Amino acid sequence: MTDFVVYPAIDLRGGNVVRLRQGDYADETVYGDDPLSVAESFVAAGATWVHMVDLDAAKGDAAENRPVIARVASALAGRARLQVGGGVRGVADASALADAGVSRVVMGSAAVREPSLVTDVTTKVGVAVAVGLDHRAGILATEGWTQSSGVGLADALGRYPTAACAVITDISRDGMLSGPDIDGLSSAARNAPMPIIASGGVGTVDDIVALAAIPNIDGVITGKAIYEGRFTLAEALRAVGGRR
Repeated sequence: MTDFVVYPAIDLRGGNVVRLRQGDYADETVYGDDPLSVAESFVAAGATWVHMVDLDAAKGDAAENRPVIARVASALAGRARLQVGGGVRGVADASALADAGVSRVVMGSAAVREPSLVTDVTTKVGVAVAVGLDHRAGILATEGWTQSSGVGLADALGRYPTAACAVITDISRDGMLSGPDIDGLSSAARNAPMPIIASGGVGTVDDIVALAAIPNIDGVITGKAIYEGRFTLAEALRAVGGRR
């Protein structure tokens, strides 16, 4: 059985480290202007993975944060792996990120629209792919969470035979620190043919411990709770150490 992984999150917008509230680009908090130092602090605390999201690329803007991502990947090489989402729309985007040193790409909107793209990336690029299934009330959202796809989360889970895992984000809880949807995530994990990484709502270490106890949930992404001082990454890692 694999270890339960805590993925500290770095969301990038205009080169800054930010967090959005419920995916709203107009409701943004800036936590810093040096993503590399933030990533280094996470690794120093014991992180084995760092999760990054290019919010500009997710909205369809130019991939201006790619050089930042490449610098972080290079600096972390050999110490921690980088998982990156936002604007990964096909082979070219995934290849560019793989060349930059990214270990796993997260495909969201493009994968929801065209599930075969995940197979294309895994076979043609060779990089691991996590499918980003971001939902409101069980319906997947796309284009940086600005549009509803009309596709249900439960229906989507079986569409990606080559995916390494699925990142499931409850948008209504994202950035709210109100706790994850334990029941919904448990149901998804039971029905998913791949491991699940939970995202959205984590506010306490107890939330992380609860997720670690659910079969087939292999990790959790947490960002705002760390930035707001609810707990430290080291505390979260200690709480789930040796549980898997």
